[in-house]
Amino acid sequence: MVHKKNTLLILTPVFPGDEQDSTCLPAQQVMVRALKRRFPFVQFIILTFEYPSTKTPYRWGGNQVIPFDGRNRGKWYRLQMWFHVWRTMSALRKDNELIGLFSFSHGECALVGKYFGRLHRLKHYNWVLGQDAREGNKYVSLTRPRPDELLAISESVAESFYIHHSVKPGRIIHNGVDPDAFPYNGICRDIDILGAGNLVPQKQYSLWVKIAGEISHKRPGIKAVLCGKGQESGKLEKMVKEMGWQRSLSLSGELPHTELLGLMQRCKVFLHPSSYEGSSTTCLEALYAGAHVISFCNPSRHAIEHWHIVYTPEEMAEKALDLLEDPYTDYSPVFPYAVDNNAEAVMQLFR
Repeated sequence: MVHKKNTLLILTPVFPGDEQDSTCLPAQQVMVRALKRRFPFVQFIILTFEYPSTKTPYRWGGNQVIPFDGRNRGKWYRLQMWFHVWRTMSALRKDNELIGLFSFSHGECALVGKYFGRLHRLKHYNWVLGQDAREGNKYVSLTRPRPDELLAISESVAESFYIHHSVKPGRIIHNGVDPDAFPYNGICRDIDILGAGNLVPQKQYSLWVKIAGEISHKRPGIKAVLCGKGQESGKLEKMVKEMGWQRSLSLSGELPHTELLGLMQRCKVFLHPSSYEGSSTTCLEALYAGAHVISFCNPSRHAIEHWHIVYTPEEMAEKALDLLEDPYTDYSPVFPYAVDNNAEAVMQLFR
């Protein structure tokens, strides 16, 4: 008799195409690595719907990844892809002892995962990641989720899902930080202000440039670095040049994740000007790196040490200046959520 291995299927819209792709879903990468590390006797198989652009299975972090190359194409292709995903899961169910399904983001993965789980009496949990909690998510009416099926990355995301869809996720599974990923110990903090993210309008990095520039006027000689890429990259570079802030502000472009963590360990203040945020992993990582975080969005009901919530750009600039000018500012690491604990909480649901 062939022994079937306990297997958890992870359904995700996108996933890194190889081990070097550290910028694709970094928070979910950290979670998958933690699951594998904490539960080596469980097999994790990742089904990625839209990206990478291949249909050839591959290995990542010791796990099998099966891609379907959806590339967000039209309705009929999408239905075809869902059929192929369903057929693949059926084959995996025959060859493995499935303990359940874990889907990322409340979209097509949640839809397929829910109904496959219902048909085969398998547990399915969906991790609501932020944007999917907002108004206009058409998949919620198709999945009709129960609260106990939903995990939210923060209290604010759970509240947003309830406000827009009248269902409140029953559990909170935060994004977590992996301490072993940080490259330095005891490095000098030679960067005054850091920012990092997807350079799109919603993230408001034009405000970041303005605030950092104003601080450089009041505190000459500061060093500010903005990391990331996106549709506003050219606009932001033009702003820096037009205002003559090139000596103080630099745009590094997108960096490998380890390099970004290294910059966080060198920085004093991490500015996060986004107008909406579920629970920013970059903010949590900056806290663990010892930086102070200043943002407009509060992801938690309870205060997090060294995470400062402000309401206007003027308040953000003032708070950053206060921290930079205070010789007693504490840059000790803050560790709100350990990813290993989050992985344990996820697997507890499937036991």
